[in-house]
Amino acid sequence: MIYLHKILPLIVSPLFMILVMVIGGLIIGSRKISFTGIAILIICSLPILSSELNAYLEKDYQLNRTSDVDTASAIVVLSGMVRTIKTKDGFAYEWTDSVDRIFAGIDLFKENKAPFLILTGGKLPWSVGKPEGEYLRDVAMKYGIPKKYILLSKNVENTDQEAKAVRKILSTDDPKVILVTSAFHMPRAKKVFEAAGITVIPFPVDFRSGAEKLTFMNFIPSAAAFYSTSSFIREIIGRAYYNLKY
Repeated sequence: MIYLHKILPLIVSPLFMILVMVIGGLIIGSRKISFTGIAILIICSLPILSSELNAYLEKDYQLNRTSDVDTASAIVVLSGMVRTIKTKDGFAYEWTDSVDRIFAGIDLFKENKAPFLILTGGKLPWSVGKPEGEYLRDVAMKYGIPKKYILLSKNVENTDQEAKAVRKILSTDDPKVILVTSAFHMPRAKKVFEAAGITVIPFPVDFRSGAEKLTFMNFIPSAAAFYSTSSFIREIIGRAYYNLKY
């Protein structure tokens, strides 16, 4: 199923649609269709568009201080912030853009916002090395959190599995957790965790839309902006899927 979850959104992604229009237009000899595909490529690559789309995904949340958060049964940090690097001595690990998640979780624990820090064992079928949760546990211990207060879920492949795995760890009838994940991902994650019977206190991090001045660079197409627009489409599809499911 994980392969379907990753492949199916590609069918409605901007890249797939553009390729179909450009190649299809060339095959049937329609310049109008091919040029429309190219126009969509340019529009989707505009930073001014991608930044507005990011802002839309994050519009329901703002960056909060750890001291302002209510207490809960546990702090849950969702995986998705570690990249495995192959070296001559085996495997090493580096951070991705979502690294704010683990350090926010560590800060919340040190603020005594919950007695336990729960890390999810993210591991996809094509992943190599240790599950992400095991690496993050080592990081949390390095920053002073005793091992006995760090709980790991079983290996999981998506947000839905993370929520169900965390629910099995929590023994209370009405568990409340501080959920730490990227701001753009929080609406979907919150819905899934609540569907699993968990009360959620959102603690969004890793904001992708920042304060910046508008310049002519915002109107110059870029690969980074196209990637960001594609990520927006993927996230909207994910939200729609879980809205239908739950």
